[in-house]
Amino acid sequence: MIGVVAQETVPVPDIAWSQLAPLLVLAIGGIILITITSVAPPLQGRGFPAGFTILAAAVAGWFLRDIWIGFEGPRLIVGDALAIDRFTLWVWGTICAAVFLVAALFDGYLRRERFDGPEWYVLMLMSASGGMLMAAAQDLILTFLGLEILSIAVYVLAALHLRRTDSQEAAFKYFVLGALASALFLYGIALIYGATGSTSLNAIAAARGENALGLNPLEDSSMVLAGIALLLIGFGFKVSAAPFHMWTPDVYQGSPTPVVAFMASAVKVAGFAGLVRVFWDGLGYYHADWRPVISILAIASLVVGSFLAVAQTNVKRMLAYSSITHAGFMLVAVEALAGGSEGFVATNEGLLRSLGGAEALLFYLLAYTFMTIGSFGVLTVAGRRGDAAHSLDDYRGLSKSQPLLAGLMAVMLFAQAGVPFTSGFLAKFRVIIAAADSGSYVLAGVAMLAAVVAAVLYLRVVVTMYMADTGVAVAHAITESDTDTEADAETASETDAETASETDAEGDVDDVHDFRLPPPALAAIFIAVVATIILGTLPWVGQGVLRDAAVDLVLLR
Repeated sequence: MIGVVAQETVPVPDIAWSQLAPLLVLAIGGIILITITSVAPPLQGRGFPAGFTILAAAVAGWFLRDIWIGFEGPRLIVGDALAIDRFTLWVWGTICAAVFLVAALFDGYLRRERFDGPEWYVLMLMSASGGMLMAAAQDLILTFLGLEILSIAVYVLAALHLRRTDSQEAAFKYFVLGALASALFLYGIALIYGATGSTSLNAIAAARGENALGLNPLEDSSMVLAGIALLLIGFGFKVSAAPFHMWTPDVYQGSPTPVVAFMASAVKVAGFAGLVRVFWDGLGYYHADWRPVISILAIASLVVGSFLAVAQTNVKRMLAYSSITHAGFMLVAVEALAGGSEGFVATNEGLLRSLGGAEALLFYLLAYTFMTIGSFGVLTVAGRRGDAAHSLDDYRGLSKSQPLLAGLMAVMLFAQAGVPFTSGFLAKFRVIIAAADSGSYVLAGVAMLAAVVAAVLYLRVVVTMYMADTGVAVAHAITESDTDTEADAETASETDAETASETDAEGDVDDVHDFRLPPPALAAIFIAVVATIILGTLPWVGQGVLRDAAVDLVLLR
């Protein structure tokens, strides 16, 4: 008689597909979009890809709403590799809002530039799904995977304006420096693994004794500290923090403007979400080591971004340096988050300080998403064919020829400057208060100084739009002062000549401000403005949601 051999059952991880619905909608939506447009070529244009992407973002947002309403508490899924909590849901919602608005900007832009096609939207959906993966990842390998999915799609998007050499140059710079940052990030993961014996954030946080390699991360901390430094470099590049900001002005100036809107919003949000996940959830025990470095990066970003922005004469470069300043404010919030738990002693005062930092960061991420998409939305429309008319002179007298567009831009700029009754004011106020509460008075002072200096930049653009004469016959011109080197100036002039010849061939008028306002783009800008005003004038709206997300981040590490 042949005996029956008992077979061991293979453990199956808890996947909980319903909790992953928002991420899956964007990822699978990109696959469905490219499939549909491949078998039905007429749908490659005519607004179908934009409408499909907007619908995908809306459906993902609906699933997020259902998950939040039925939320029964934080949980780890997929073998404890992904965390589904309200911090994750807040970040996912912010990314979905960015996809929704940027897709509307793409529609008119691609029609104008004669690049209408599904590949732009597919890449954006894939990139957004990578960012959502970063926000939920509880394992360094998954964080790296999300980072690469997020980044590679954006590298391609930056190069897709095939008629502009600046676009290919921007993509090449972004790719080379991004690959270097990714390599350093991966090396940092290897060092952390060697020191703690795991890539799981929970296991890293719990590593207190000797691992299989005979290393004790608490006693042999040099490997952990080296890994932390390399991880910070990788995240610093992704969020445009000084001194890892070198790529930002050139890439922002050369890339297609809607791509920059996505890059400055969703990509930055995902970068900060990943940074907080890794350093707070996994490396929180070492906060005394990385918190001072965060402070240095914050001060450098605030100073570099605000002071160098004032010297620019290209509006896209101005907003690029402005994004570096905003990254500095968000790093101040991260520092305040860590400053509330000295030695991780659970005191009420310490928890309140950490909650203040977490709330400041999450509110800033949301407010900045709307502010930056609204700003770059105006630039998308005002850039005219060729997407090169972004010098300060090109915006002279915009209020006379396009009063609605100038008014929307003014609101966005005032919000970024931190004028009261806008979300920008409350975002900066929350950050400064959180820094002061955590005892970081120097950081709070530098942040206030940077806000004052940066205000000069935004007012300069507003003055140009409202108090300067309208420029004529200079559409698509980029002056030599807009470039950092003589070679850059030559490249820009060649691009201008090509664009100008195309414009003349089509019989466009000479008036620099004679351009269409695509309804989808105008709607996206208007939504961003309304959200900016509501968040600034009704601070109690969504306060409970914000507090819940911050509580999950602080208490459930």
